[in-house]
Amino acid sequence: MKKTSLFKAAVAALAMASSVVAVSAVISTPAAADVAASKAMVDAAKAKGTVGERNNGYLGFVSGSGDAATKAAVDEINAGRKSVYGQAAAKNGVSPEAAGISAYANVIVPKLKAGEYYQDASGNWVKK
Repeated sequence: MKKTSLFKAAVAALAMASSVVAVSAVISTPAAADVAASKAMVDAAKAKGTVGERNNGYLGFVSGSGDAATKAAVDEINAGRKSVYGQAAAKNGVSPEAAGISAYANVIVPKLKAGEYYQDASGNWVKK
C-alpha cells in the first residue's frame, strides 16, 4: 500500500474519531457524557505531562500508571482508537498496527501542543 493511501486512511480514521467525540459532547446520553469526560480528563493529564502519545498511536503514561480515573479515561480513549484503526486497516488492507503508527506520525504528532509528551522512534518520552 502506498504511504499516501495509508496517510489518507489514518486522517479519515482520526477525523471520524474526532467527530465521534464532538458528537458525543452534544448528545446527552450517559455513554456520550462518559466519552466527553474521558477526553477532558486525558487532555488535562496531557497538559500536566502525566499522559503522552505513544509512537504506536495510543496514549500512555509518561511515568507511573496514574490514578484509577485517569487510567480508565486513557483505556476508554485507547479502545476508541483501536476501533478506528481497525476500521481504517480493514478498508485499506493494512494491519491495525500500521494504521496506528501512520496516524501517530501523520495526524497525532502534528497536533501536539507545546509542553505535551510523545514518544520518539526509540520509545523515549520527549516534551514538545
